[in-house]
Amino acid sequence: MAEYEVKIVDAFTTERYAGNPCGVITRAEGLTDAQMQAIAREINASETAFVFPSRRADFRVHFFTPTSEIPLAGHPTIATMHTLAEEGRIDLSAGRARVTQELSIGVLPVDIVRQEGGHVRVIMTQARPEFGRRLDRNVFAEALGISVSDMLPDVPVQVVSTGTPQAMVPVRSLEVLRRLKPNVQHLSDLEAVGHYFSVHVFTLEAFDPAHRAHARHFAARAGIPEDPVTGSATGAMAAYLWKYGLLRERAYRVEQGHIMGRPGLVDVEVDAEGDEPVGIRIAGTAVTVLRGTLAV
Repeated sequence: MAEYEVKIVDAFTTERYAGNPCGVITRAEGLTDAQMQAIAREINASETAFVFPSRRADFRVHFFTPTSEIPLAGHPTIATMHTLAEEGRIDLSAGRARVTQELSIGVLPVDIVRQEGGHVRVIMTQARPEFGRRLDRNVFAEALGISVSDMLPDVPVQVVSTGTPQAMVPVRSLEVLRRLKPNVQHLSDLEAVGHYFSVHVFTLEAFDPAHRAHARHFAARAGIPEDPVTGSATGAMAAYLWKYGLLRERAYRVEQGHIMGRPGLVDVEVDAEGDEPVGIRIAGTAVTVLRGTLAV
């Protein structure tokens, strides 16, 4: 029997039991894919992150949901880099550092900045945005338990990826977000047929008027009925908002998780060339809530 140190880290928050919890194993050498999947299922957070040595980057990181591995994930990146900094494996003696993480989609940089009060801010660079298939609005309205008139007009329901393909569904208001009644099986079937990971439903209304959007996120096929705060989808949403002229700010903050009772905040930075978003970064903080040992 082998033992591995594991932490539970809440990402996109500085408050314990808010934001999005993530399992993190920072020394995962020796674990197989099957073992990582079993551990992720046991921890049963939206994702669990496993850190290995890399010959191409500072760290090789794998992200597993309770049912499958995914190529890129936002809140696990925030949680993982927070944990590596906490363990002293990222040198922040100068107050900030840049490291690289090797993922299945390639090597991406991550910046870590130490803030007053001891928290670290993690800035994750995502892959260049890709815009995929446009999807049937009527089908998604039915699957989400709303009407087509609740959706934002004149813009598509569309698959967008900044590393993980996700369906973007813009709706008119927070009130619409509150009364979503997602049909989990229907959403799972749509994900299987459409070859995308999850569904991100968002509005340009926010609880705090200083923020620019609020979202809810569903990944039924991955065993995630609802994800509290989703970094990868926030990046894809930011690309979508820029491309369709809904929000043309270079930097802003968005909300997610409040309706679930796990409020979180994600900072967004967009690089663009005209109408085309070409670079997306998302940022946030995290807090460790549990430390333990897992037997394998």
